[in-house]
Amino acid sequence: MIETQLTADSNRVQALKQASQFLLDAGLESARRDARLLMLAALNIAHTDLLAQPREALGHEAAQRLIAFLYERKKRVPVARILGEWEFWSLPFTLSPATLIPRPDSETVVAAALINLGDRRHNSEGLRVLDLGTGSGCLLISLLHELPQARGLGVDLSSEALDTALINARRNHVAERASFLQSDWHAAVDGEFDLIVSNPPYIAERVITTLEPEVRVHDPHLALSGGHDGLDAYRSILAGLQRLLAPDGVAVLEMGSDQSESLARLGRDAGFELTGPYADFGARPRAYAFRKR
Repeated sequence: MIETQLTADSNRVQALKQASQFLLDAGLESARRDARLLMLAALNIAHTDLLAQPREALGHEAAQRLIAFLYERKKRVPVARILGEWEFWSLPFTLSPATLIPRPDSETVVAAALINLGDRRHNSEGLRVLDLGTGSGCLLISLLHELPQARGLGVDLSSEALDTALINARRNHVAERASFLQSDWHAAVDGEFDLIVSNPPYIAERVITTLEPEVRVHDPHLALSGGHDGLDAYRSILAGLQRLLAPDGVAVLEMGSDQSESLARLGRDAGFELTGPYADFGARPRAYAFRKR
C-alpha cells in the first residue's frame, strides 16, 4: 500500500522513487515522469527546488495530496487533468472537461503560422487572427503572445470551452486583444482574417474506442470525432475559408499524421494552394498552410 510508504517523514528522493514504482507497477510507461510532475504539484515546488533540497521531508499535507494524485493516475486519469492545467508554447493553460489537453504536436500549427506570416510576424499591427474550435485557446493565445499588436477571435461550439479560453487569455495577459464567440465552426463569423488556425477533431469515429483511456475517457468526444473518415471538420472549415481569408491571408490546419494526402486533396479541390506538410517533433506530418489561388 502506497499509504504505508509515503508518510510525512518521507524525504523527497524516497517519495519520488516510491511514487515511480507505484505507477510502474500499475503498468504506466511514463511512470517516472508522471511521478515527478505529481510530486512537484503536491509540494507546490519547482524542479529546481527538488534538486536543491532532495532530503526535505514531505510533510503530512503534501504526502496526502501525492497519494491522492497517484491513485487518480493509476485509474488512467491524465496528469494534466489531475493538475487542472498544462503547458503549451511555454505558457500555462487552465483545463476544463470541455477542452483537450494541449499537446506538443499542436505547437507545429503555431510555428507554421509564424513562418507563413513572414515579415508580418515582426509588424503585427492590424493583423486579425481567427481560431476555429479554440478549446482552451492555446493556439490563439500563443499566437497573440508572439504577435503583440494583433487581435484575435476564438470560436467554439462549447460555451464551457469558451469560458476556459477566456480564463486563459486573462491568465496569459492577452485578454484585451482576444474575443470569443460561440459558433458551429464559421457559421456566425463575419469579416476577413489575415491568419486562420485550427486543430479540429480528426479521429475517425470507429477508431475512438481503440484509443488509450487517457484520451478515450477523459478528452471531450466533440473535440475528437472527425466523423466516419475523420475529415468532416475539414470539409466544414474549408467551405468557409474562401469567405474568411483576406486576399493575402493564410490558414494553418492541424491534421492526423496519416491524413496528409487526404487533406491535401480536399484543400486543392476547394481551390487553395498548399504549403507543407509541416512536421511535428516526431517528424510526422502535422499541419498544412492554405492560401487562396
